[in-house]
Amino acid sequence: MTVDAATRPPVAVRRARVAVAVLFFTNGALFANLLPRYPQIKEALGIGNAGYGLAVAAFPAGAVAAGLAAGVVIRRLGSARAAVAGTLLTAVGIVAAGFSGTVGLFAAALFLAGAMDAITDVAQNAHGLRVQRRYGRSVINSFHAIWSIGAVTGGAMAAGAIALGLPPGQHLAVSGAVCTAAAFAALRFCLPGPDTDSPVEPVADAPAERAGTAVTPGRRTAWVLAALVLIATAGTLVEDAGNSWAALYLSGPLHASVALAASGFIALVGAQFVGRILGDRLVDRFGQRAVARAGGLITAAGMGLALAFPTVPGTILGFAAAGFGVATLVPAAMHEADELPGLKPGSGLALVSWLMRLGFLLSPPLVGLVADAASLRAGLLVVPFAGVVVLLLAGVLQGRRDRPGS
Repeated sequence: MTVDAATRPPVAVRRARVAVAVLFFTNGALFANLLPRYPQIKEALGIGNAGYGLAVAAFPAGAVAAGLAAGVVIRRLGSARAAVAGTLLTAVGIVAAGFSGTVGLFAAALFLAGAMDAITDVAQNAHGLRVQRRYGRSVINSFHAIWSIGAVTGGAMAAGAIALGLPPGQHLAVSGAVCTAAAFAALRFCLPGPDTDSPVEPVADAPAERAGTAVTPGRRTAWVLAALVLIATAGTLVEDAGNSWAALYLSGPLHASVALAASGFIALVGAQFVGRILGDRLVDRFGQRAVARAGGLITAAGMGLALAFPTVPGTILGFAAAGFGVATLVPAAMHEADELPGLKPGSGLALVSWLMRLGFLLSPPLVGLVADAASLRAGLLVVPFAGVVVLLLAGVLQGRRDRPGS
């Protein structure tokens, strides 16, 4: 990306950027409308922590099952159409989860929603990277920031629906219809044509070389890809802690009201949004490696202190620190994977997106089992642990001197 950052892109490209932002917004808002309803659904279904953890793991299980199909869908429909179709079917699954009367139906609905969300995720990122190449500078963090705005909006919508006493199914049907309509409206402004204009420039010095690892090119690429997956997974582990357990931890062991308990998730995604808004500037100034290491430290220290000294305000601040700390991890891993040498264009992005969802798959049942065996507070130690993982592996990311165009 050597194009002058001051060059103003054509109107069609600027409109496409707005359209992709809408897709990211609706993707964030859809699932966020469901998350604060989890405690009510769990109580209505009468299941324990372990059973609940297994049930909500159906969402990432669906994502893992369908993740590798995203490339086929994108090649057939195009990334923009694939993202919109995935949005529609994700909404169908989420609405079905709201109306579910049994654990089996709840898990099946989440499985469908997760499968379609995986396709939407890869498709919208593929189209976003296509727009970024037309811009000639980094804009991918801004899309993920918009996703966070959508998630905050969705969480706030859910908190409002809870305060108004709306049943989960009715509330989720309305939010699903609104998000789907917005996605279809955005489709007409996306970039036209096939997704073939995505060549990437070869990386001048591979990440493993920057980290000082002496390995053969094939092994180097495999090592860096594995490290990027773990970094992205660390980000998803923290996100899942806010998604699946923040409301339960605050309303359960810490005895917060149901409405206040939604603040943990909102704080996490709100701080994540701030981190992503600042992300491009921070990366340009300090390099992705330093930003990731600082984020890992903030995550580990912030949530570690919140768990060591549990209070409602402290826990909400802890989730906020974790959200800020992991803000740039997934965009950084996806972007770097998309430029790895020795891989076909887009294959690194698809692999990281697919494999990182194992974090979503493994996290809910793991935390649930620890919660039943010890406490939910102990289960949430996964958050500071994720921060430590990032500290250890951030060396594979680009440093300040390695960024494109420097």
